[in-house]
Amino acid sequence: MTAASRNKQQDEPAFVLHSYPFRETSLILDVFSRQHGRLAIVARGARRPKSSLRGVLMNFQPLQLSWFGKGEVRTLHSAEWQGGQPYLQGTALMCGFYLNELLLNLLARDDPHEQLFDYYRATLHRLAHETDHAATLRCFEKHLLQELGYALALEREAGSDKAIRPEVCYRYAVERGAVLDDGDTQAGLPVLGKTLLDMAADDYADPVTAQQSKQLMRMLLNHLLGGKILHTRELIKDLQKL
Repeated sequence: MTAASRNKQQDEPAFVLHSYPFRETSLILDVFSRQHGRLAIVARGARRPKSSLRGVLMNFQPLQLSWFGKGEVRTLHSAEWQGGQPYLQGTALMCGFYLNELLLNLLARDDPHEQLFDYYRATLHRLAHETDHAATLRCFEKHLLQELGYALALEREAGSDKAIRPEVCYRYAVERGAVLDDGDTQAGLPVLGKTLLDMAADDYADPVTAQQSKQLMRMLLNHLLGGKILHTRELIKDLQKL
C-alpha cells in the first residue's frame, strides 16, 4: 500500500468555502467537509478549459470529494456534484458568502464539526427557499457559537440563575451573559428579556427582537473575531440593512 492510498479519503460530503488560483492551471480550495472539518485541497488542472472540474467546484453546492495526502494541503482525486440545492441568488447569495466567511475565520483546520456541517447544509436550503434571511442568519450564528463552545445563556440570569423575565431590561456581557440593567453600569449590551427568550426559541418575528438579536450577535462575533471586519457583512449591511 502506497503512502498516498493510506492517506486517501473517499467520497466525503463537502462544500467549497473559497477557492483561488494556484500556479498556471490549478486551484486551492478551502473546503468544509463533514468528517474532517475545514481543510485545504489543491485541484490540479482545474482551471484548464477542458477540465471536468470546472463546472463542479462551485460554492454552496453539495459535493462528494476524494483526496489524498496528509500535509497542510491535500491533493484532490475526484469531485462529484450531488445536486438538490438550488443556486443562491441576490441577497441569499450574499448571505451565503457571509456564512462562508464566518466559517473561514472561526473554524480551525482539521477540526470536525459534523452537526455544524449538517446545519450549514440546512441553512443553505433555507436561504434558497425562505425570504426572512435575517432570521436564518441569526439561527446559524447561534448554532455556530454553540458548536464552538460559546453557547449563549438566553434563559437564565448570569450569577443568580433566575429565569429571564420577558418584561425586564438586561445587559448582556460577553463571556458572562445577561444581568439586570440597574442603570448604574454601562457594561454589556442593553437587551430585553423577551428578545433573549425569543432567541432561545429561534423566533425573530418581533421587530425589536430582530434588531436587538442582530446587535447582540454582532457584539459576540466581533469578540471572537478579534475585531476583524467581515467584508460580506459590511456589504450586506449596506445593501439590505440585515
